[in-house]
Amino acid sequence: MAGTERQREIRRLRTRRKKTKMLIEKAKKASPASKIEIARKLRMLTPGADVIIQREGLV
Repeated sequence: MAGTERQREIRRLRTRRKKTKMLIEKAKKASPASKIEIARKLRMLTPGADVIIQREGLV
């Protein structure tokens, strides 16, 4: 078995944090057009994306 549901939740959360961090690092060096694309990817990735996008000034 793959583990309990809580373990799966934790794995998904850790993966999401890792991907979010990677996208934020890319956004710091990105052009304005690329920042829009990164914001779109963040919206698909995580439910709290609007807060992250506003905090990082992507849009």
